[in-house]
Amino acid sequence: MDPKLLDLLVCPITHGPLRLNEAGTELISKQAGLAFPIRDGIAVMLESEARTLTSDERAS
Repeated sequence: MDPKLLDLLVCPITHGPLRLNEAGTELISKQAGLAFPIRDGIAVMLESEARTLTSDERAS
């Protein structure tokens, strides 16, 4: 994912910052406790498509 694009994107729920996970497959919103998938290079920013972060992921 283009770093410039990542700077522009915010969480659709909290409007807070997002970070790219280590594998580059999800955008993480710690405030919302959600991970939004990236499919074919496109971030899917729908709450219904996001997965809930585990307690370990929230702590790190």
